[in-house]
Amino acid sequence: MTNLRIGTGYDVHQLKNNLPFLLGGVEVAHNKGVVAHSDGDIVLHAISDALLGAGGLRDIGYYFPDTDEKNKDLSSVKILEESLNLLKQKDLQPRNIDFVVVCEQPKIQPHVEDLKKSLSKILNIDASFVGVKATTAEGMGIIGEGNGIAVFAIASLENIQ
Repeated sequence: MTNLRIGTGYDVHQLKNNLPFLLGGVEVAHNKGVVAHSDGDIVLHAISDALLGAGGLRDIGYYFPDTDEKNKDLSSVKILEESLNLLKQKDLQPRNIDFVVVCEQPKIQPHVEDLKKSLSKILNIDASFVGVKATTAEGMGIIGEGNGIAVFAIASLENIQ
């Protein structure tokens, strides 16, 4: 019998001109990027939190506080890998993930396959177990004005066989 666990994650950041724009380990060409203490890969942050939550662990702010200078410009891939190591210690591994990106620009659809491939590789799961969706804020609030981005994620874990 599989011990299935489910967790959710959420992250939101401002967007500013001339910053890198990383999503799920994929660099996306855009005139704005994510303002963050780390490299700002908001997809990996939300997924990490979803996985940690499913494992009954604390959030990434606990393990990688933005008040600690050693986390300045930290790779979000490293955050996700460390999160996976914490889960492995509990004999847990990702089963699937699903997330939705909320932003006005850039359009996410052209990047879906690259996102699925990247996340499949990082998480060591088949790309068919990675769900990618996007929507806008319909022009409302900081996200709707094009100055912010949010990601909602859900993840499931299973026992390591």
